[in-house]
Amino acid sequence: MKSLQKRMTNIPGLLALAALLVAPIAPAQQAQPAASAKFLGAITSINGDTLAVKTTQGDSRQVQVPANAVLKRIEPGQTNLSSAVDMQYSDLAVGDRVLVNLDPASISTVPAALRVVAIKAADVQKKQQLEAEAWQRGAGGLVKSVDPSSGVIVVSTGAGPTAQTVTVKTTQSTILKRYAPGSVRFDEAAAAPITAIQPGDQVRARGPKTADTLTADEVVSGGFRNISGTITSIDPASSTLVVKDLVTKKQVTIRMGAETQMRRLPDRMATFIAMRLKGQTGGYGGGAYGGAARPPNAAAGNATAGSPATSSAGGNAGGAGPGAQRGPGGGAGAGGGMGDLSQALSRAPTVKLSDLQKGEAVMVVSTQAESDVTAITVLAGVEPLLEAPASQDLLSNWSMGSSAPEAAQ
Repeated sequence: MKSLQKRMTNIPGLLALAALLVAPIAPAQQAQPAASAKFLGAITSINGDTLAVKTTQGDSRQVQVPANAVLKRIEPGQTNLSSAVDMQYSDLAVGDRVLVNLDPASISTVPAALRVVAIKAADVQKKQQLEAEAWQRGAGGLVKSVDPSSGVIVVSTGAGPTAQTVTVKTTQSTILKRYAPGSVRFDEAAAAPITAIQPGDQVRARGPKTADTLTADEVVSGGFRNISGTITSIDPASSTLVVKDLVTKKQVTIRMGAETQMRRLPDRMATFIAMRLKGQTGGYGGGAYGGAARPPNAAAGNATAGSPATSSAGGNAGGAGPGAQRGPGGGAGAGGGMGDLSQALSRAPTVKLSDLQKGEAVMVVSTQAESDVTAITVLAGVEPLLEAPASQDLLSNWSMGSSAPEAAQ
């Protein structure tokens, strides 16, 4: 869902640096007082020999880096200094992630550093791009079955006539993560066993892939709820709307969160997608949508205040991966399949809660709850889609696969 790659913070980089807090260091440095203070963050400015750093806790710190300070550079993902290389102070740049060990003997207003370990922002960007591409080459969809004993997950990808089955094989070395409740931010996903994955969940996986089999290097999963219904009331002040679920016939209060993505399908786009879901063929304005030709109003609208412009699952617009910080994302399918439909949804203009109207139909991917839920994705302009039985699978696949995880940063 990305639909699973934008807006990602550098989580792998942060984890690597955080690991250095407990990593063994050279004997000469072990002699330093154990009480030596340290902090982790990103460089916001450089003024002479002084760095301004925004820490992971959100506060701002300044540190003076003397000529005798130890400066090391590590690659994203490293967890100790065994392969770190020396670097020059002049190599540091705004945006770089740094772990700073302070000199306990320093008594000046701006403390001095004993050691600075850096992960270059350019290295992180390169790593994110590679991971985003890996997720895009992977597979994602709804879980049909899980066999923990064999490590096999059977996934249904696509919707309607484009649906197909992919067998995801996991091994002892496969990284398994699960989204936190109500979130598709990859940086909030935590390690979880394969037994946590249930039929009906959404997953994305990356790794070597053939036509219908993928051997997973990494899998991210989550349990979400699909709601289709008509809006009965809207309360912009509390950022909520009430929808009458067409399936349960119950009223559901849906909250809009900071990560909620809201889009509206133009009429012609909705009609086109509905035709595809029903297995009908035909061009759109002279060319199949998803190809070179693009229908009117299909370009992504500019982000409006209060509405995210990237996909809820992280990804190309939002992050890959598993990144800004959203989940792994999927790429366009060859030959105009599910990928084209995902692209169409991702190009729909963004809207605000105040743009919605009482009585109109919406499709929602939300957190798992009976009545009061938080929206992950809200899609308006969906009346034509509701006539297609496969529409729910379409939105589920898109929400987690429209973009790459913000690359596990």
